[in-house]
Amino acid sequence: MTDTPAVRPPLPPFTEESARAKVQAAEDAWNSRDPERVALAYTEDSVWRNRDRFLTGRAEIRAFLADKWERELDYRLRKELWAFTRNRISVRFEYEWHDAGGQWFRSHGNEQWEFDGNGLMRRREASINDVPITAGERRIA
Repeated sequence: MTDTPAVRPPLPPFTEESARAKVQAAEDAWNSRDPERVALAYTEDSVWRNRDRFLTGRAEIRAFLADKWERELDYRLRKELWAFTRNRISVRFEYEWHDAGGQWFRSHGNEQWEFDGNGLMRRREASINDVPITAGERRIA
């Protein structure tokens, strides 16, 4: 699939208001659990580190997300702005999900994002830890 270039406001350089809007847009997209929708926020040659996985390009990102949401069932995410500069944003996040056996997890961590001039993310670095929880310990509905 070939994606056409896009502009994804808000654009850098970021203000606090525009950085918060970018974080909310990312949270909304990821909560859709739609790999196509999420992948379009990244440059064609975007580079990711996600835990111990290294990905390059939208096609790899799309495939990674499709696999992720087949395994991480009922995924729900919350992101919070941590810091921002001209074209970079850092966030902290938590998400909850369960596996096919019904075990719930809370995954939490930090991401660093770097954007191009069109507001597409060209680099994403994510450190993530998983903690088993009970259904009764869930905080994100």
